[in-house]
Amino acid sequence: MDFLRQPWHWSIAGVLIGLTVPILYLIGNKPFGISSSFKHICAACLPSKAPFFDYDWKKESWNLFFVFGIFLGGVVAATLLANPEPMKIAISTHDQLANLGVTQFSQLEPTDIFSFSGLLTVKGFILIVAGGFLVGFGTRYAGGCTSGHSITGISNFQISSVVATICFMAGGVFVTWLILPLIFKL
Repeated sequence: MDFLRQPWHWSIAGVLIGLTVPILYLIGNKPFGISSSFKHICAACLPSKAPFFDYDWKKESWNLFFVFGIFLGGVVAATLLANPEPMKIAISTHDQLANLGVTQFSQLEPTDIFSFSGLLTVKGFILIVAGGFLVGFGTRYAGGCTSGHSITGISNFQISSVVATICFMAGGVFVTWLILPLIFKL
């Protein structure tokens, strides 16, 4: 059990995620992506005649099971396979976060930002609620999420996915280096 609890090299997860794409195509000719599951959940729970939700979501129910499996795997990893050691981050990253005022960390994230008490601050609201809205909007606008475009789309040689991935990465760099420091000054 100790083998499972220790930190693994990042490349192991990359290879496993990468192998998911051909496995899904071989099993049922299904593309890998997560954001479409939100559409299926809305179509199932909020039946309406809106054209966007007026389709047979049951044909895509495999995607809901797939996302539930990801959630369940996260719960198992966080409870049964949790590493008792404190989260290790690079000293340079720790110093950069400390310069922004982030000093408290849990096992997975900085609690200064990602906590219920942090949500009640202006900074937390911007990062969690407004950021979540922008990610959701961007996902819909781009026609898919980073997993769909970066993993499935690029492996299928789709130019639109290459463009979307470049935009995702450029947006992430822009926000990290230019916008995030401004938010942390609030």
